[in-house]
Amino acid sequence: MFARWGRFVFRYRLPVLIVMVGALLVGGFFGLGLNDRLTQSGYDDPGSDSSKAAVLADATFGRDHGSDIIALYTAPTGKTVDDPVFGQQVLDSLNKIKSTNPDKVGSIQSYWPDHGAALADKTKQHAFARVELTGNSDTETLSQYRAIKDEFQIPGVTVEVSGLQPIGDAIADGTAADTHRAEVIALPLVAILLFFIFGGVVAALLPVIIGVLTIAGAQGAAWALTHFIEVNTFVGNVVTLIGLGLAIDYGLFIVSRFREEIAEGRSTAAAIERTVATAGRTVLFSATLLVVCMCGTLMFPQGFLKSVAYGAIFAVGIAAIASLTVLPAMLGLLGKRVDALGIARLRVTRTREELEQSFWGRLAGWVMKHPAAVAAPIIIGLLLLIAPFSNIKFGGITEKYLPPANATRVAQEHFDELFPTLRTDPIQLIVRNATFPQLVQIQKAANNVPGFTGQFQITQQTTNGVDQLTAVPKDSDQPKDQIDALRAIKPPDGVQVLVGGTPAITQDSIDAMGAKMLQMAAFVIIVTIVLMFLAFGSLILPIKAVLMSALSLGSTLGVLTWIFIDGHGASIANFTPVPLMAPIIPLLLAIVFGLSTDYEVFLLSRMIEARQRGATTTEAIRTGTAQTGRIITAAALILIVVTGAFGFSEIVLMKYIAFGLIAALVLDATVIRMLLVPAVMKMLGDDCWWAPAWMQRIQQRIGLGETGSEPAVSPER
Repeated sequence: MFARWGRFVFRYRLPVLIVMVGALLVGGFFGLGLNDRLTQSGYDDPGSDSSKAAVLADATFGRDHGSDIIALYTAPTGKTVDDPVFGQQVLDSLNKIKSTNPDKVGSIQSYWPDHGAALADKTKQHAFARVELTGNSDTETLSQYRAIKDEFQIPGVTVEVSGLQPIGDAIADGTAADTHRAEVIALPLVAILLFFIFGGVVAALLPVIIGVLTIAGAQGAAWALTHFIEVNTFVGNVVTLIGLGLAIDYGLFIVSRFREEIAEGRSTAAAIERTVATAGRTVLFSATLLVVCMCGTLMFPQGFLKSVAYGAIFAVGIAAIASLTVLPAMLGLLGKRVDALGIARLRVTRTREELEQSFWGRLAGWVMKHPAAVAAPIIIGLLLLIAPFSNIKFGGITEKYLPPANATRVAQEHFDELFPTLRTDPIQLIVRNATFPQLVQIQKAANNVPGFTGQFQITQQTTNGVDQLTAVPKDSDQPKDQIDALRAIKPPDGVQVLVGGTPAITQDSIDAMGAKMLQMAAFVIIVTIVLMFLAFGSLILPIKAVLMSALSLGSTLGVLTWIFIDGHGASIANFTPVPLMAPIIPLLLAIVFGLSTDYEVFLLSRMIEARQRGATTTEAIRTGTAQTGRIITAAALILIVVTGAFGFSEIVLMKYIAFGLIAALVLDATVIRMLLVPAVMKMLGDDCWWAPAWMQRIQQRIGLGETGSEPAVSPER
């Protein structure tokens, strides 16, 4: 099938190129509007009690806009906020914001002109205003804030703007800057690396072109998705990170194999056919495994995970499609000119025999002479790296995800310090069907729970039997004990009490992750083993691959915990150690496990090819390692460069993902794939290829395995 596809693409290379490039560029055109349609929502579990509380509260009292914008005003030196001139300046500014934006700004509650004591600190040096917006969704509300955010500044007056929407805007700006940085900085660096890998300008540009087209198509697909579901702002980063990195990696594998086939003396047509039948098959299979891993995250209820998973699936799928259509078509047009505009000394394309005598072939030979001595210390070292993961802590996304000096974060922390009982993240009790005496009884029980900055206050009362009480936890990062204690309160008969608010939503999201994590892991492991068995015809190799990937993933999570939770290097990397947003763990698990299995597939595919040519187990291990060692290392280096651009992100969440991928790539592409895998396979010997006879018959009938046969040589065109 793949050989036929290779012949088809070569025969119709120009139409294929025009149609596919045109389609991807059209997607990129629509994708230019993606950032304007993204949202900060999707972190909650829709089926949780906290989400039910939010729905009930919104239906009863209307959407809560009280924490949308907090504008904190500081009086000039020697004056207080009661100064009439100062107060009039602030009041005029707020009135202007209201009058010029009637469709965006709802009510404004401020210290002026009535001097409400709760809106100023005890020193009367600071006072604030709450500005409520009118949006009916997170996306609309954030858009409204962006339209008015520059109107709060007053000449000569110190104004600090915080609240949920300014924090969301700062995070969105940070993620947009990350994407821009990756496209502007990473792409040129990757092109330079590819030039030294291939030794020529033309060959180096081909994977970069595939990367650019993949980003364009994936952003267009994500833009289309925003018309059906709310898509989180981080999807743009994931599309760029995964799409660019994998597309270039896939391009690297395809172009390298094509040049290898040309070096073997094949015509352009035969080289395309052979490349698609081998490397192309592996690329598609690898992409399928990655998509399976990302599908595992769809089991979780959080909209954040679903939207980001869809974005990653788009990126992986389009990267594979472009690598199997656009790239072979371009290679078919170029032929041997793929090595044009290069440096002869760098442009050395080695034959199969020469590769087997290279550094990687000699390394594999040495490893197989000392397999136990190589494997034992590596496994012990990886287990030691896993140990810090026991310190992992989970929380919600807050202003602490921004850099310590970020203006919005500083403003929020200043407000929280001055008005600790009015923070923007209270715990809410939504009470239904309670009489007033029963409501007071619930209030007293709630006030017996320790760990709050003040008492629970009745903040909303209605005539239809729904009431709201609120209080702010002292430690909003770890409110589990308070939430559990509140939920343990036994309400009077016929009365319903729901615990809600941002801290409860965060805790329920953490609980949802824990409940689904084993299901996701089981799904990913089982499907990976089945697919790899169908491809390689062995039951042992998939199990070994899963164990290797698990070691890589565990080590990565241990390293990340040591850095981001324990705080090692926080001052250098400019972040504050904070509990990790829970949904990021399944996302990182899917990406790291998928990439680890990805490199395993490329390595094993060449070993299987060698086996089908009649090589012994030892020869197949050496051959596969020799033929993929340089390419896998180069692919990992390219991904590290792409990911490294996100390592400079202002957002802790993106730093976490970037550093995690870098750690996983370094471990996986060197220590695990090039040392541990050959050592373990040597110790397993011929058992590597074992599977029950009945399973082998199934695999042979389905026929997903690599083919060792040489395709017919098509005439040069």
